[in-house]
Amino acid sequence: MVRIRRTDSETSAKAAARKNMIKKENKFFKAVKITCILGVAFVLAGCVSFNLYLSSLPPIENLNGFKPNIVTKFHAHDGEIIKTFTAYTYSRVEMKDVPQDFINALIATEDKNFYKHHGYDIYGLARSTVQNLLARKLVQGASTITQQLARILFLSNEKTFDRKLKELVIAARIEKTISKDQILEMYMNNVYLGSGAYGVEGAAEIYFNKKLKQLSLPELALIAGLPQAPSVYSPFNNLDLAIQRRNQVLLRMYKMKFITKEQYENAKEAKVKLSAMPRYYTTNKAPYFCDLVLAELEKLGFDETDISQGGYKVVTTLDYNAQKAANEAIIKNMNAYGLKGKNQQAAVFSFSPVDGRILAYAGGKDYTQSQYDRVQAIRPAGSAFKPFVYAAAIEKGINPNDLIEDAPVTLGGWSPHNYGNKYRGKIPLHKALMVSSNVCAARLIKEVGIRSVIQIVRVLGITTPLEYDYTIALGSNGTKLYEITRAYGAFANGGYIVEPYAIESVETSRGKVVYRAPQVRKSHQLSYNTAAVMTAMLKNVIKGGTGAAANIGKPAAGKTGTTDDYKDASFIGYTPNVVTGVWVGNDDNTINTKAVQGGTVPALIWRDIMKVATAPYKNADFDYPEVQLLDVKPKAAPKPPEEEEMPEQAEAPQENQNPDDIQESKPAKTPADIIKNFKQNQDAKNKQQEQAPVPPAAQQTPPAQPIQQVQTAPVPIPMAVPESLH
Repeated sequence: MVRIRRTDSETSAKAAARKNMIKKENKFFKAVKITCILGVAFVLAGCVSFNLYLSSLPPIENLNGFKPNIVTKFHAHDGEIIKTFTAYTYSRVEMKDVPQDFINALIATEDKNFYKHHGYDIYGLARSTVQNLLARKLVQGASTITQQLARILFLSNEKTFDRKLKELVIAARIEKTISKDQILEMYMNNVYLGSGAYGVEGAAEIYFNKKLKQLSLPELALIAGLPQAPSVYSPFNNLDLAIQRRNQVLLRMYKMKFITKEQYENAKEAKVKLSAMPRYYTTNKAPYFCDLVLAELEKLGFDETDISQGGYKVVTTLDYNAQKAANEAIIKNMNAYGLKGKNQQAAVFSFSPVDGRILAYAGGKDYTQSQYDRVQAIRPAGSAFKPFVYAAAIEKGINPNDLIEDAPVTLGGWSPHNYGNKYRGKIPLHKALMVSSNVCAARLIKEVGIRSVIQIVRVLGITTPLEYDYTIALGSNGTKLYEITRAYGAFANGGYIVEPYAIESVETSRGKVVYRAPQVRKSHQLSYNTAAVMTAMLKNVIKGGTGAAANIGKPAAGKTGTTDDYKDASFIGYTPNVVTGVWVGNDDNTINTKAVQGGTVPALIWRDIMKVATAPYKNADFDYPEVQLLDVKPKAAPKPPEEEEMPEQAEAPQENQNPDDIQESKPAKTPADIIKNFKQNQDAKNKQQEQAPVPPAAQQTPPAQPIQQVQTAPVPIPMAVPESLH
């Protein structure tokens, strides 16, 4: 091996190069170090200067005399104020009357350094500033109790850096004006705590019907956890979340040694005993609708504190006259029929098929007893689902005058029956829908296919699960009143699905519009021809069919719906400008002993609402060409031998024997007569037929008798957008 010897000159050159590199690195790190030192110095200098500035601010005059003046209001479309965010319950409490446990809970939750800082937490501020700069927006707050008080008293809730600086300035001035205990007392008396309660004493009355000093440790902890998100953690809205939040507060109290481990363990296991929901009096004229508006505002980026304390003017789509009519119609017609129990409920959803404005909305008959929104509940639609089967048939080219056999049929193992075992022989399709024949609906879904019906339903916006089964023709699966009513809107407007909305605009207290509803979203999902034909057929349901009680004396179309044992009854109908759905039933899905059918109470409620809601449009008719519906005198089909001895009077329906099917198309003279007749029939009803099995989707079925085509003069219906939507 040969060794290569380096010369002295080479060695010295390398050493010099290494030395130069080290010098350069040292210079670079020195520059970085100096930059960091200067940066920190500037930040510290800025903090010191800002701190000196805050310290030099004058106190605020007359601060002790402040009272809450919350003026956020929800307006109906016609200007009527339907909700005012003000103190439903406001009771002042002095510091000496506040339990120490509550003070500890509030400090542990909202501001652990409250008694140490000068209105702002410099460490928390630095941490949140870094997070906000990294996110390039305000994502994390570091508000002390004093800063929160500053916002409550003097500022809006906009999430901007400008507001944050103002908040710091005002907080510093508050600290120079009053003592820490006074700040805490003022905060506790003015903070919004959900469900209309301003201040901790008001919250104690609202949630527990007690004075603050009478509350237990877990009850105090529950209230102390509300300021962060009053709507989210309100026990009236979500008891489970309220308990989780309460236990978080208790854990913080334990970690800060405000309570012992034994107290913590006992308190977190305590049951919550709430008072009855407070009555909203005249401060909330459409409570279910206002809940919908709140939910829509939250989707737009507002939270409940923003809304309740922001002084906004929120203009909604509500037609107050229609809403008032809905509230009154529910109570009047349900009471007249003897439906006075808390379990017996109703729901109403009304909107414009032209522009999507929600006109009336009631999720129940009494918000003070139940805040559950039944417009969004999933319940079987009964015969109100049948129009979608007929729409699928029209889309496939079947004519409304084609004949269909109104006679007993078996599909697989399923044998549906007409109400009262009344069969009419061969009748036109339009009459089958008018009298709500169950067997005709079953034959029709066999003809067009289950898949076609489900496809129609899906494109019209119904999202609830549907079985791949013939029984869906009779509305055996659950749907939402909101979705099925929206789907009927496509029959009214030429086949368009319109997205309903509740908020027109939001303005600040200074008149600045911060939100305006965009142009309505709509999509063409049903042919113009199908919409026109369905409207012509559904008009007859009101003129001489099961929906006679819903007649409002002007062009209108609709369909009744009733489920087995009268558990659900509904009426969904429309004019060219208004679509309204009504549901009546028992919350616990029990049998309704009053035998409520879609053509009784729901139809009467619908009638009373629509008379008011359609008043601005006078007698407007649908913008469709005339559809000729031919009447063919039916030839009665013989009854099966086992049914020969059945009484002629209508029976209570068996499974899949929908009570909306009527024996004749002659309506009672008045709605009162309809109710009287149904009550008389109820006494004679008895159930003799066995429950018919429902076939699985894959089971083989014998071919149903085909629909017979009737030659009629063609009706020219163009495939175009109706003029009302131009």
